[in-house]
Amino acid sequence: MTAGVEWTFDRYRVGDTPLPTPNLAWNTYGTGVESMGRGGRPEPVHIPRPGADQLLVRVDAVGLCYSDVKLIRLGGDHPKLYGRDLSIDPVRLGHEVTVTVVEVGDDLKSTYSRGDRLVIQPDIHVDGRSTAYGYTIGGGLIQYHLIGPEVLSADDGAYVIPVDDSIGYAAAALSEPWACVEAAYTQRRRLWPLDGGTAWVIGHADDSRRYDFGASLRGAARVVLTGLSPELQHRIRQALGIGTEVTVTGGLDLSGYGALVEEMTGDRGFDDIIVLDPASGKQVTEVARHIAFRGTLNLVGERPLDGPSDIDFGRLHYDYTAYVGTRGPDVSAAYGERRNRCDLRPGGVAVFVGAGGPMGQMHVQRAIEKPGGPAVIVGVDPDAERLGVLEGSLSALAEQAGRRLLLLDPGAPGLSVEEVVADLTGGAGADDVVVTVPVASVMAGAARLMGPDGMLVFFAGVANGTVGPLDMSQVYLGNAQYTGTSGSSIADQALVLDKAVEGTLSPDLNLAAVGGIDAGRDGMQAVLEGRFAGKVVIFPQVRGVPLLSLGELAEQYPSIGEALGERGQWTPEAERLLIETHASATGR
Repeated sequence: MTAGVEWTFDRYRVGDTPLPTPNLAWNTYGTGVESMGRGGRPEPVHIPRPGADQLLVRVDAVGLCYSDVKLIRLGGDHPKLYGRDLSIDPVRLGHEVTVTVVEVGDDLKSTYSRGDRLVIQPDIHVDGRSTAYGYTIGGGLIQYHLIGPEVLSADDGAYVIPVDDSIGYAAAALSEPWACVEAAYTQRRRLWPLDGGTAWVIGHADDSRRYDFGASLRGAARVVLTGLSPELQHRIRQALGIGTEVTVTGGLDLSGYGALVEEMTGDRGFDDIIVLDPASGKQVTEVARHIAFRGTLNLVGERPLDGPSDIDFGRLHYDYTAYVGTRGPDVSAAYGERRNRCDLRPGGVAVFVGAGGPMGQMHVQRAIEKPGGPAVIVGVDPDAERLGVLEGSLSALAEQAGRRLLLLDPGAPGLSVEEVVADLTGGAGADDVVVTVPVASVMAGAARLMGPDGMLVFFAGVANGTVGPLDMSQVYLGNAQYTGTSGSSIADQALVLDKAVEGTLSPDLNLAAVGGIDAGRDGMQAVLEGRFAGKVVIFPQVRGVPLLSLGELAEQYPSIGEALGERGQWTPEAERLLIETHASATGR
């Protein structure tokens, strides 16, 4: 029997008390929340001794996420599970996790010690293949478990980050979704043509404009020229690097694009595509289908398209496809970070669609707390109750930061959201629009709120192949930015923890409900239903506390309620009282 860890709020020390029996876990055996656990309860599992390259960790807090719901709905068909049969090889959810090291394997004793506090970055890659803690790797809905090379020695080294003792458990666990929010404003798109890549230049024979291609094609290994005049072909050849392979085709009907892409790229798609003088929205629709993963489409023109294009919103989010553009004639002017921003405009007007949900609240909070952030922040949500929660939690913060916070229910009588944004911007449109609602029609509608040189961020993930209409003329006529991100990196999560230590970010400000280990399944059901406006956190070391909103927690446990903040928000003191009062017999 291994030694346990005795807990105090501000420090950790190893004691001699044995670890618990049983060790409770929520394994998932199929689809639907009813597949979690056995008979609606967590099941007892063995606590193994760590091997030489493993750590035994105590799970202190787990945030539940809508990404967990996707797995609950899809089961073994979830893309990250690669067809795993959960009935015989169950998965354990919970990727927003903070842990404490209990025992250290012999090979790791120079790096880790008992009592070390860590968060786990779940987006793990091993030998270039995407794995994930809480998906292929058993997650945090358990009291104690082992982590080894699958987490500690993957492609980017150890996917764990130390946690300062000044940060509470819930705040540490919620650093992961916060890292995803931070990642949404970092440049994940490739903004320069790929060296050694395959490029495609599309035009038409009667285009006599004298384009300057600069370095836009110089690094390409292969270039395909379609429908260009002999003069344009000559100018491109002059701009190419030595040894670039050139293939020339005549003009193609849109139906012929697929065969060309198959022939030239094996249907992988072109790394970089340049369309000269585009005129047809349908043409851009078809061309966009053939961008490679993390590829670019550069639209160069002076006239608007004849209509919207159907763009794959899922690929914007998951494949980081980049749409850049310029009026020309300098084709290279479309590329680079100076022209293609990824963060909110300082002093601008930012609109958040789906602002009342857990992730929407985080985006709004970040905009308020961001130094040099937007001056006006508009939160849009059709749920009046959620808007009320948002106002209660963030209005004082906005006032303190000198930001105007305006919350809108699009179904309420009065001016429409479009009219309000037009009034705020003198008809120009918003500088930034962030969408956290995974509905194609909502995502497409949000684009209409954006003004020239604006940025549209698709934070909500929809499946690849989910398309919606966008006016792609705005990319080259107005420098519109259409971006999306998925997941986060170790650096993103470390940044969130640093901000928490500095006091410039409160990761647990939008925590809405808590529960002990027994409430794991109910917590997942609550996320599925959207029962709470903010985040749900499970404390695996707590027994006998059902899933409760913070208001309900205050009613049932007055001493904990008295420790909540003046607006009823989560605090380190409330967390300490919850754990000290309701800790299970876990050797604390």
